[in-house]
Amino acid sequence: MSVPTPTWSRPRRTLAALAAAVMLALAATAAPAQTIGADQVPPPQDTPYPGTIALHVDASDTVQGIFRVHETIPVAAGPLTLLYPQWIPGDHSPSGPIAMLAGLRITADGKPVPWKRDKYNVFAFHLDVPAGVTRLEVAFEYMSPRDGGFEITDRMMDMEWSKMALYPAGHFSRAITFAPSVTLAHGWQMGTALETASQSGDTTTFKPVTFNNLVDSPIYAGQYFKRVDLNPGGAAPVHLDIVADAPKDLEMSPEQLKAHRALVTQAVSLFGSHHYDHYDFLFSLSDVLGGNGTEHHQSSENGLGADYFTAWDSNAPERDLLAHEYAHSWNGKFRRPADLWTPNFNVPMGDSLLWVYEGQTQYWGYVLTARSGLWTAQQFRDGLAMVAANYDRNRPGFQWRTLEDTTNDATAAHRSSLPYRSWQMSEDYYSGGQMLWLAVDARIRSLTHDGKSLDDFARAFFGVDNGSYVTRPYTFDDLVATLNGVAKDDWASFLHARVDTLNPPLAGGLEATGWKLVYTDQPTAFEKQYNSRPEPARHLYNFAWSIGLTVNDKGEVNDVRWNGPAFKAGVSTGATLEAVNGQAYSKEVLKEAIAAAKGSKAPIQLLLKYQGGYRTVPVDYHDGLQYPHLQRIEGTPDYLSRIIAARK
Repeated sequence: MSVPTPTWSRPRRTLAALAAAVMLALAATAAPAQTIGADQVPPPQDTPYPGTIALHVDASDTVQGIFRVHETIPVAAGPLTLLYPQWIPGDHSPSGPIAMLAGLRITADGKPVPWKRDKYNVFAFHLDVPAGVTRLEVAFEYMSPRDGGFEITDRMMDMEWSKMALYPAGHFSRAITFAPSVTLAHGWQMGTALETASQSGDTTTFKPVTFNNLVDSPIYAGQYFKRVDLNPGGAAPVHLDIVADAPKDLEMSPEQLKAHRALVTQAVSLFGSHHYDHYDFLFSLSDVLGGNGTEHHQSSENGLGADYFTAWDSNAPERDLLAHEYAHSWNGKFRRPADLWTPNFNVPMGDSLLWVYEGQTQYWGYVLTARSGLWTAQQFRDGLAMVAANYDRNRPGFQWRTLEDTTNDATAAHRSSLPYRSWQMSEDYYSGGQMLWLAVDARIRSLTHDGKSLDDFARAFFGVDNGSYVTRPYTFDDLVATLNGVAKDDWASFLHARVDTLNPPLAGGLEATGWKLVYTDQPTAFEKQYNSRPEPARHLYNFAWSIGLTVNDKGEVNDVRWNGPAFKAGVSTGATLEAVNGQAYSKEVLKEAIAAAKGSKAPIQLLLKYQGGYRTVPVDYHDGLQYPHLQRIEGTPDYLSRIIAARK
């Protein structure tokens, strides 16, 4: 949006009304009338699909990375449309990898059945079931990536069922039953939320499950596997299912085990409920398998470097991942924005409330990491300082975009790299939403003289229907009503001022917690770790808050702050920094040059290589190195320390 948005409210909708609205929207945007017929995909109806679809995946090819899929689908004679999942929960975008499906073969009674892809929808396949045929045999291969972002290696795999199945159009996904099975590489063990029915050799058959729950229940498997009980004696079992590159990477210290168990205790205490029969953290520790973080109702996909346990003292910035994905079982899976609930995986999702779905989860991810002891209080504050600094100095894009508008980024940008992120912005509903909910927590505490907090909202909003994992959609008005039930205020205006207004005061809520953002010429230990780890920072050195760029070990410029000193001098992303003030580039050389320029008038001379040419760029910057820290505001309530205090 190009202008500030006035206060507004969304009408409350029932689930049935929402589904009807989705269908009307689809009809309104359908292809022209002359294309209706063979190229029309039947809209989903809440009627059961007759029979159970048998689905088997042979995932034993660890060398070539080919998953071989076979389905037996009960059918009746006549037209049938099979769909490949397109809109994947947790991705918030039409990210189904349809290009990786190959070799599609459909037969009946041993005879080929011709199929034709939909003219306008590449995820849909039309066919006519011959008279007298009662079942189809469907086979295809899923080709996993071979050039990075691996889903299977010679030691482990991450298998998502959404990539391994075609399903019949015309039905809600919850009304289609599958009987899944999988064959793993010999000797591998696995973790999954699915329940085993039987096992024969390397093949496991699971109990029948609805398609929406199947897609919500991926498998992590590997040669080196360990299952750790994180909730001994608890009401619902919770396990950490670890696959690793080597046996040594599976070992946890007693202190590490204690902190991971405390994560479960603190989350259940926070929300006052659980929305799963059992829960599995699926956790890969690998320098080969692609990193991951995807939420599911009764499990989560989590992938970090092989040395997560063995290099514990140097990887603090990564340790909020498990807490974030676990919190999603309550926020995002059980309670879900109404426009993100869809009847199947090929109806478009709406992302307008991702600043709650992801933003508040990002907030709880940090808080629960601290409450459980996975972070110290200082590590929490140092991590929060880096987030706050971005919204203090490094998001000029809020001059033209609102926080809510960034909820479109998952679909618009597909999480690709951007040339000028500080101006374009990228999914700021995560960390911007985190800063928003920090402000809400501080305001509740202030209004109630620290008698209530965002914890009370979490229990009232996410903690209902203990034990249920049937999704409960919500609207903006539902949020406001629950907040008013915790502490009376004009919450609609408070949220609108931060969500759908330009230049929102996202960094301002920090001081309401009793702490303020300051900058010094020394990075925190947390930031040093963030910069030195291969993931997620990839050795990016952050000078965004000073000279206005981020750069890696090789001198490659990753981002340039819009209208910052480097930008004004003409530095471009994609360039390689070869030398600084006549000296060959290194991180230390650049740091020394920035420090030496403080108080002087001579510009910092950057020699850049770009598109085969060289040029020297003088950067007029003289305020020295700038690194964010949090500093206590004396004489004010220390809400921030109370926020991260473990619940008893």
